[in-house]
Amino acid sequence: MTIYDTPLHTLQGEATSLGDYRGKTLLVVNVASKCGLTPQYEGLERLQKTYGDRGFSVIGFPCNQFGAQEPGSAEEIAAFCSATYGVTFPMMEKVDVNGDDRHPVYQELTAVADADGESGDIQWNFEKFLVSGDGTIVQRFRPMVDPESPEVVDAIEANLPG
Repeated sequence: MTIYDTPLHTLQGEATSLGDYRGKTLLVVNVASKCGLTPQYEGLERLQKTYGDRGFSVIGFPCNQFGAQEPGSAEEIAAFCSATYGVTFPMMEKVDVNGDDRHPVYQELTAVADADGESGDIQWNFEKFLVSGDGTIVQRFRPMVDPESPEVVDAIEANLPG
């Protein structure tokens, strides 16, 4: 199995998988509505608007494992993201990114090391993974790395399709 093969559900409950985004460069992010890093939604949405028509998409995975900062229902999360940050990128169902119930997508992602060579558990909300159009997990950015930082933008631009 690859990262593309794992069954998922959208925040609206529709069946999907990352395979639906095959060929696109993805920035997969575990998100939360009540976190000090929640304003990163603004930068993520700007990336979506800047690169969305060039074969790129942010994919958000709400997660409530860090300080219970994503307690809402799917409807509440969707309303918050839309009303507060104008989020247009795809949002998946709420998942666990660490522990015994870690979602299979995150089993794949957490095997990849960050810039310091560290793999393993997600540290906090808004950890980011860049996935190339062929499903290769290219790079991992820890939560404090701003989504619009040069290292993230350069990595996205270097991995855009065609």
